[in-house]
Amino acid sequence: MNGPRIVISIVSHQQGGLVRDLLLDLAAQCKADVRLVLTLNVPEVLPINVSDYPLPIELIRNERPKGFGANHNQAFQRVSGDYFCVVNPDIRLIDDPFDKLVACLLESGASLAAPVVTNPQGQIEDSARRFPTPIRILGKAIGLSRPTDYEPSSRPFNPDWAGGMFMLFQWAAFQEVSGFDERFFLYYEDVDLCARLRLSGHDIVVCPSVRVTHAARRASHQDLRYLKWHFASITRFFCSLVFLKLAIRGLLSSRSVTS
Repeated sequence: MNGPRIVISIVSHQQGGLVRDLLLDLAAQCKADVRLVLTLNVPEVLPINVSDYPLPIELIRNERPKGFGANHNQAFQRVSGDYFCVVNPDIRLIDDPFDKLVACLLESGASLAAPVVTNPQGQIEDSARRFPTPIRILGKAIGLSRPTDYEPSSRPFNPDWAGGMFMLFQWAAFQEVSGFDERFFLYYEDVDLCARLRLSGHDIVVCPSVRVTHAARRASHQDLRYLKWHFASITRFFCSLVFLKLAIRGLLSSRSVTS
């Protein structure tokens, strides 16, 4: 394979079936020089044999569960490359996203690229967002916010942050900001990382020519542990120096894009 090396990090929480489907998509669609790091965060028996997989996979079995950011930081440290891609197991690929995402990064000068994310019915999810504030969180809780922060666009655009279900980073930029803040066990680690990228002078771009499907399972709606982690992460972010710096630099202002 020619071109830049892309390291893809996937973390499974007893999601072997979803991982199998995503790996089949990657094998069928990807033409880029791809290396995979698959982390089993909890013990499980995979429905595939990774040694038979057509793309190289490094398998990590955690002795104890780690948080979202800690798992992906661990993967980043295991393999080197030109780009680092974080992908959730419940993502499905329509076609090869990587050539277009890399091109979008190079053309825009951004350090993080994300696709448009849709649900299985084809509706666009709110994966490109403005930075949260307490007022915006309250508005969302009482149903006063819009379904998405940015209007659909046919051109690349620059949101405040992109959701962690699919993120492609310039390798050096991810390394410069020391990756994810592992104090966020789950939720808001993507918000925090995008904020630190922006505060360091890096930009984020969404590429409308690239779409992926996200079969989300809203665990936080069903399990009190996830609600607890969600609330703890929101509190940590709003009490952080990062959030204070965003406010001081005026990066919490309202921005939108139209097609």
